[in-house]
Amino acid sequence: MAGVPVNIDSARFVENAYFIKTREEGYADKTILEIAREMFSYADSMTMSAKKDGLVNMGGFIATNKEDWYEGAKLFCIPFEGFLTYGGMNGRDMDALAVGLRENCDFDMVETRIKQVQYLADKLDEYGIPYQRPAGGHAIFVDADKILTNVPKEEFPAQTLTCELYLEAGIRACEIGYMLADRDPVTRENRFGGLDFVRLCIPRRVYTNNHMDVIAAALKNVYDRRDTIKHGVRITWEAELMRHFTVQLERIK
Repeated sequence: MAGVPVNIDSARFVENAYFIKTREEGYADKTILEIAREMFSYADSMTMSAKKDGLVNMGGFIATNKEDWYEGAKLFCIPFEGFLTYGGMNGRDMDALAVGLRENCDFDMVETRIKQVQYLADKLDEYGIPYQRPAGGHAIFVDADKILTNVPKEEFPAQTLTCELYLEAGIRACEIGYMLADRDPVTRENRFGGLDFVRLCIPRRVYTNNHMDVIAAALKNVYDRRDTIKHGVRITWEAELMRHFTVQLERIK
């Protein structure tokens, strides 16, 4: 619609550019950087969690071509981050981010990591473990509802599977499902209508295919004993907003 501002969530802009290059007509000969520049040319603003495609340990930024938006955002920096010239990210991290953004636009680099996700998907296919298909660019989304079929939805199957995977092999995954969906803002009831996934997110420049083998084997071990897992977890404390970051749970026996 004409006149509607466009904001791009840029955390995974590189893998989106990769898929455009490899799948869309007319882009095969363009570089990742050229495609990214075209993507952002259509937007009024962008947000960036730099721990993803920025390849840094911490930080992020926003950018906009609208001066009034910039001035408004600048006011929030003062109470939350400090003034523009001395708050927020330090110079070392900004330097690392500048390097990371450029390095991650290298086609061979991003292709290697995206193919690593496909490698993990192939291992899960071998073990018969259900996940959302096709495999994505940065993660596998395991279908917890189809694995922990004995765990009632009210006991959060995906969150339970996340815990089981950590106990099995120290693998830190993330629930993307009923816990993250939070409560209905009016009734305050938990929302169980969507999908219940465990996200296996693969960090860049960190893991090898041997690590993928360990993840797949650990998930297979949990999958093989899935019928013995009959209960999940209950909430003992939760924040009013975005509870999944800080929620406290206990196991149901």
